[in-house]
Amino acid sequence: MSERKRGRATDVAHLGRDPKQQIGAVNTPVYRASTILFETVADLEAAERNEFPGITYGLHGLPTVRDLQAAFAALEGGHAAVAVPSGLAAIALALLATTQAGDHVLVTDAVYGPTRRFCDNQLRRFGVEVSYYDPLSGAAIEREFKPNTRVVFTESPGSLTFEVQDLPAIAAVAHAKGALVVLDNTWATPLGFPAFAHGVDISLHAGTKYLGGHSDVLAGIITGTEASFPRLHRLWTDMGVALSSDDAFLALRGLRTLAVRLDRHTQSALTIAHWLRGQPEIEEVIFPALPGARGHELWKRDFTGACGLFGVVLKPVAKARVDAMLDGMRLFRMGFSWGGFERLIIPANVPRAKRTLPWSVPGPYLRLHVGLEDIEDLVADLADGLARLRG
Repeated sequence: MSERKRGRATDVAHLGRDPKQQIGAVNTPVYRASTILFETVADLEAAERNEFPGITYGLHGLPTVRDLQAAFAALEGGHAAVAVPSGLAAIALALLATTQAGDHVLVTDAVYGPTRRFCDNQLRRFGVEVSYYDPLSGAAIEREFKPNTRVVFTESPGSLTFEVQDLPAIAAVAHAKGALVVLDNTWATPLGFPAFAHGVDISLHAGTKYLGGHSDVLAGIITGTEASFPRLHRLWTDMGVALSSDDAFLALRGLRTLAVRLDRHTQSALTIAHWLRGQPEIEEVIFPALPGARGHELWKRDFTGACGLFGVVLKPVAKARVDAMLDGMRLFRMGFSWGGFERLIIPANVPRAKRTLPWSVPGPYLRLHVGLEDIEDLVADLADGLARLRG
């Protein structure tokens, strides 16, 4: 192949696999092992000094897990990655690895609910001060910094209310203050937002979502720069939170179709978002990839793709009518995750999730995940639901 940069679909199809190392098998097989045997005392002693070049124990990355980590680090453009058993484990490990007692962390108020719960219940218990900042503050985040601020934890767009942050401006302020920028990049994936090119120091993902893509695996991935990765790897090793080879295999399987699935999710989501915007029951569609929507200009400036997850504000209506709409859905079913092949819808209690800044919308709020089904079937299901909403 010429020196031309490969396309992203080509990357996800080929990164992290070497058939020559696997008896010619296209995919890295599932390796199950705990004990690894050494041929010589010298090799064993080298492993004790962390100088052995191969695998030393099953917990520290068997070939299936290592191939997933290598693929994701290359896709992100980072130095290296570690895989963990869930997205929340990735969040917790990244925060624990970058803070200590007496530090202060700035967390976006649009953060994933379990991230807020971990910060409030655990990080503070370890003596780390936590504050929540306006996700739309951009460079004005500087006024939130304290002398002991060590980390800015971002999520853009927020996975419930979809605020798009000015990450280059936030990163510039953070780095000038000596702080790291950690990004939950699950919504966009590395295909939709090149985190490290925008000043991020650590990028993490719930691989449970689009990486897995089939609603049958729990996984998390954390990628760091050359400067930030050693502390991630040290804590990953010390805590024993490695991903299993079986789950790594499922994540690698999902990676191979990530590009084509995201294209389908995004195009179907845009079609449905345009359709919803024209319905009389809808007050607002909140989808950064949709022209004219909140955050679209920043999304257009910084992002290279989107996904199938967005929010819908209904015009004022009784809860009983919303319940009737949702209870009767045939295709859009209710569930707390997203990123799989299937469509999902939930009513969202935003004030309960966003406890720092006010959330002012006129009516009930729904979060939709648009799946890979035929678009006509999805629109028909939503149209029937809106009819029930009207009563």
